[in-house]
Amino acid sequence: MANFVKEEVEVVIVGAGPSGLAVSACLNKLFIKNIVLEKEDCCGYLWKKKTYDRLHLHLSKDFCSLPFMPHANSSPKYLSKNEFIQYLDEYVENFNIKPKFQRCVELAFFNKEEKKWNVNATNVVNGEKEFYACDFLVLATGENNEAYIPKGLGLENFEGEIIHSSEYKSGQKYEEKEVLVVGSGNSGMEIAYDLSNYGSHSSIVVRSPIHVLTREMVYLGMMLLKYLPVSLVDTMIAKYAKFTFGNLAEFGIPQPEEGPFYVKLSEGRSPVIDVGAIDKIKLGEIKVLPGISKIKEHTVVFDNGEEHQFDAIIFATGYKNVATKWLKDHSSIFLDDGTLINEFPNHWKGENGLYCAGYSKKGIAGISMDAKSIVENIKMVRGEKI
Repeated sequence: MANFVKEEVEVVIVGAGPSGLAVSACLNKLFIKNIVLEKEDCCGYLWKKKTYDRLHLHLSKDFCSLPFMPHANSSPKYLSKNEFIQYLDEYVENFNIKPKFQRCVELAFFNKEEKKWNVNATNVVNGEKEFYACDFLVLATGENNEAYIPKGLGLENFEGEIIHSSEYKSGQKYEEKEVLVVGSGNSGMEIAYDLSNYGSHSSIVVRSPIHVLTREMVYLGMMLLKYLPVSLVDTMIAKYAKFTFGNLAEFGIPQPEEGPFYVKLSEGRSPVIDVGAIDKIKLGEIKVLPGISKIKEHTVVFDNGEEHQFDAIIFATGYKNVATKWLKDHSSIFLDDGTLINEFPNHWKGENGLYCAGYSKKGIAGISMDAKSIVENIKMVRGEKI
């Protein structure tokens, strides 16, 4: 046997984004010892270093606070990226959260003899190996774990710039350039809009039907859902959206048959919150294009047979969960591809003290719900053990 020392702790949390911070804060309030392991050099790494400059929260601050710390009355209704980062930093200080940064978890498994989770990590600064044994393991690396760019279509042939949306900061460097945005979710639409504002000739691929709403429509819908059934709220908001935007199918943006809140609740797909892109699409300043059939050296061929030249392609195609690569005993909570086994609201709990936070596709509010549920369950299990 190799000589090494295992540090014993009740709870190990992997990830110091909003999910990991929320769980640690809830545990600290109950004086339950926990360690947060973060592979990067700061809390909220994605927010601080992988988001574009103009980003604002699309939901009202009423729905975007972590446990036990609502946003200040003086803060705006829709927080900017920097305002939310400041909130996270204050949250860390307020709840005395002290992550171990630049710790890359390489293996975690349930040790049946010890009846504990064993977590092996490397300090990426000095290369030293660290070993932890814990009663409870919380996966908080989140849905936005690793940037996803679809393979195939001849992407390797393209001689222009290819980046994922997580690398995009602003449209300033793309002035007068032809840029294709692949992905018509919130990031894709907002990036296409930002590019156009900086004088880029931007196009966006819209392959599937999407709902387009305003921030105020979403806020109204979420308030109404407290009192009315989803079907009625969907009918009202869909009519409101049609009155506001008109028939977007005429511009290449079809609408799903099901309503926006039903789609969100059943499939986890959020409506697109318009920040100005729709007006630019109607004016022809942003082109809407169908799915891609082939990518060549300087051009892209689309499903409708059109071929257009581009200087850059930005993939706003989301992320994937890669925790299953190092989490060996994940079968009670994740499938091999990283998707959840159990549906909301029972998605957060696995077996033998394994939990996950931030995978519900319900934003900051979902993170808060996960953290509270996890810590309440840990509290109950601890009580049973004592």
